[in-house]
Amino acid sequence: MVTLQLRQIDISPGQRITLKDISWQEFEDILAELGEDCASRLAYDQGILEIRMPLSEHEKAKVIIGDLLKILLDELEMNWEPYGSTTFKKEEMKVGIEPDDSFYIKNYNRTSGKERIDLTVAPPPDLAIEVDVTSKTQLSVYEGLGVPEIWRYENRKLQINVLSNGKYIEVSESPTFPKIPIIEGITQHLEMSRIDGTSNALRAFRKWIRNYL
Repeated sequence: MVTLQLRQIDISPGQRITLKDISWQEFEDILAELGEDCASRLAYDQGILEIRMPLSEHEKAKVIIGDLLKILLDELEMNWEPYGSTTFKKEEMKVGIEPDDSFYIKNYNRTSGKERIDLTVAPPPDLAIEVDVTSKTQLSVYEGLGVPEIWRYENRKLQINVLSNGKYIEVSESPTFPKIPIIEGITQHLEMSRIDGTSNALRAFRKWIRNYL
């Protein structure tokens, strides 16, 4: 059997590799070896580990969606805590993932001021953002973690998934922001960012929210 070290594996942007029969301890060791500043994203599900390297297209979209969400939270005067691509994991469920972005909103007060999140004592993030450019979001991992809401962006359209009886269902309205056309607003202003630039799109989104409210 040939044994390779992670530093010997070169993953190009937009590519991914899948490793099978990875134990929980091996997953923990890989996380430690890669470190918190690693550019790749990891998803672990029942012994299968996926390591993917995002494209610039992916990174830009997830940053803009996160910025749009922050504007929305600000205009609604809602409290929140950002946790970005923090590694969320549950050993008893044998799952772990590094989302593109993540936020505590309803449970912001339970994580405020904490640099590390231990899901054995803290709730999972209230909302996660995933941009699917070269790979699909592994919903089974999020189901194991119990994340209530996921915003998935694929093919220039936003999709909202909420956890219902342990499984995700697609909905037309965000339970975090009821009666606000989130899908329309996010999709429209992401497209605007491509044409008119990100700054103009963010300012236009703030005006859109204020007019709607």
